[in-house]
Amino acid sequence: MNITVLGAGAWGTAIAIHLAKRHSVMLWDRNKKVVSETVQTRQNMTGLPGFTLPESIILTSRFEDAVAHGSGSDALTIIATSVSGLRSVSGRLKDSGVINLIWLCKGFEENTGLLPNQVVAQTLGSQVDMGVLSGPSFAQEVAAGLPCALTVASMSMSLRKIVVEAANGGNMRIYSSDDVTGVEVGGAVKNILAIATGMSDGVGFGMNARAALITRGLAEITRLGVALGGRPETFMGLTGMGDLILTCTGDLSRNRRVGLEMAKGKTLETVIAELGHVAEGVRCAQTVRMLAAKAGVEMPITNAVVGVLFDKVSIKSTVSQLLARHVRDEADTLYLKEP
Repeated sequence: MNITVLGAGAWGTAIAIHLAKRHSVMLWDRNKKVVSETVQTRQNMTGLPGFTLPESIILTSRFEDAVAHGSGSDALTIIATSVSGLRSVSGRLKDSGVINLIWLCKGFEENTGLLPNQVVAQTLGSQVDMGVLSGPSFAQEVAAGLPCALTVASMSMSLRKIVVEAANGGNMRIYSSDDVTGVEVGGAVKNILAIATGMSDGVGFGMNARAALITRGLAEITRLGVALGGRPETFMGLTGMGDLILTCTGDLSRNRRVGLEMAKGKTLETVIAELGHVAEGVRCAQTVRMLAAKAGVEMPITNAVVGVLFDKVSIKSTVSQLLARHVRDEADTLYLKEP
């Protein structure tokens, strides 16, 4: 199968390496320097250093070539940009001949509060069969060929089948779902909870607190996800609980790193400068707070993270406020809106 990957960041490069074992893969990036250096060294020193790209991967900075490679009913195009780049890249695919399209990004669009599937629906409408590939996956481990399991979510059964057949195999297992909203909400909100867990671990609150944050964080994700149209069972799976556990506990998590560094007393601006880019949890935290308030959904941990990130609230006082909240029956807090 011909597969085009649009975006040679860490995740785009990693999925290209995996897919190139069985398919003809073209990897596109708008940065001509990155493409040129990667062609010469066969390593993406900017996006994913330390991993050699198979010679079979074709690298290009020519968008029209990449689009042509991934066009047609028997081909697949994968957008591997951040959420902030999704609108512009997907918009360029209008009337392009691309039929089967998935994206890898997780989050909400900052200015609109839209999920990725809503963004693509605006840019492409019904021109393509579209969906998202998500789940617990660090790019470095995927590139190294370590075992992982992901979920492809789409309303198109034929697209789900294409993605499963293309990506399932070796050390990667692909499940499928038609709950696009649920999968995307899980992938977005878990980043905020990872910041919270990093903060807790960074100030030394211990593993009991970490377990509580992850568990109650899952309840927050589920409440918002159901309010936005997702199904409860989706959040118990790979793109909910699975991705949450990985991002909250894994040392490769950028969002967890934000929390750990802020626990040292660093400002958000300093942490972002040291990371070299904004973690998605920072990008979408205020949007999620806004969406929760609009839907009447209770998300105290998310609100606390926003307070620390943007309102200069201390981490320790935030925890005190969380512990002082009114005690309720646990089962009543899983899916209900705020009373």
